[in-house]
Formats: sequence, C-alpha cells, structure tokens
Amino acid sequence: MSNLKSHASDAPSSVRASSNKPSTQKRILDTAERLFAKEGFEQTSLRQITQEADVNLASVNYHFGSKKALIQAVVARYMDVFMPALDEELRGLDDESALTTLQVFEAFKLPLFSLNGIHKRGTERFLRLLGFAYSETQGHLRRYTQSAFGNVLQHLLALLHRANPKLSDEEMFWRLHFVLGATVFAQVSGQALIEIARAEFNYEVNIKTVIEHLIVFIAGGLERP
Repeated sequence: MSNLKSHASDAPSSVRASSNKPSTQKRILDTAERLFAKEGFEQTSLRQITQEADVNLASVNYHFGSKKALIQAVVARYMDVFMPALDEELRGLDDESALTTLQVFEAFKLPLFSLNGIHKRGTERFLRLLGFAYSETQGHLRRYTQSAFGNVLQHLLALLHRANPKLSDEEMFWRLHFVLGATVFAQVSGQALIEIARAEFNYEVNIKTVIEHLIVFIAGGLERP
C-alpha cells in the first residue's frame, strides 16, 4: 500500500491536475447554464457555449444530442431539486382548514432558497432561466415540466382553487398567467430593481427581498375579487 501511495504522489502535477478537471459534460452544462441565465436561450448559440467551455461542437451532440436537450438538462439541474421540495411544502397545506393564497405562494420560498445549494446564486439563476423559458416561449420546456412534474403542478392548482373557490377555471387561467408575467419581470429585471431601490430609497435589497415583496403582490393580485 505504501508503494502505491508513493507512486500516486510522484505522479506529474499535470496528471494530478487533470484528474480534478471537470468532465466535458459538466463543463458544457456549467457554461450553458451561465450563458442561458445571462443572455437567454435564443440569444445563446451552441458555438458560443463550446468556445467558452473549450470543447468542440461534436461534444455537445455526443453528450446531449441537441440544443433543446441541453436546455432541458440545464433546467433539470434545478427542477429536480426544486419540484420535490415544493411538493413537500404543498403537502403540508393539505390539512389547512382556512387556506389562503398567500400561504400557497409562501410554500415556494424554502424550495427556492434551497437552490443556492446548487450554485451560490442558484435561486436567481433558476428564476432567470424560468423567465427566459416563459418570455421566449420554449414549448419543449413546458412539455418536459408537465411530463416530469405534472402531479406537482396539479397539486398546486388544486390548492389555489381551494383558496379561491369563487374563481372559475378561465379566470384562474388568466390570473396565473399574470402572476407568471409579474414573476418574469421581477426576475429578469431583478438587478435593476435592486439598483433602483438603493438609489431612490437607500434601501439595500437582495433576491430574497425581491421574492418576499413579489409573493405578497402576486397573492393579492390572484385573490382579488
């Protein structure tokens, strides 16, 4: 055993460094995530991703098959953590006798903030990715989400109907889309909101503060008579 350890420690530094180098697949995912969250899906090309990840285009095709599949893989990194956590929070509301819209939307907070365990700005990145998915009409992401997490979305919708029994299905449809619109604006413009709050009100805020304000606003908007 001592000989094995000795040989390992005697390996050239370049070899030891290469063993710690992220895999090609991870480099592609990390780079794509950063660029998608910054520029959006449509504005980010595969060529840009491969250049910044220092890989060739064939590597993307080999590991993911297409740009759409790469987009789904990036979003799945967050969805696979967020959706089960949200489902658990929603289940905790099932026995609430006087459920409110605010309670339903507040169930999003812990799952959202837990995404900072994936990346130090995971909450912000995830919401920006969702914002671009919605504003750029990425239909394949909607189909993926429905297929993978349709049960969670149905549970959420059922709770919102329970909290707002007088709203018709059609009215709920419109109000949820306006909720999404407000959420997209708040996240895609999040940095601008933070800077305006600092300049106009000398108010230091972060993404958590933005979400707190947003939840109160969208809850009030959805349940308004």
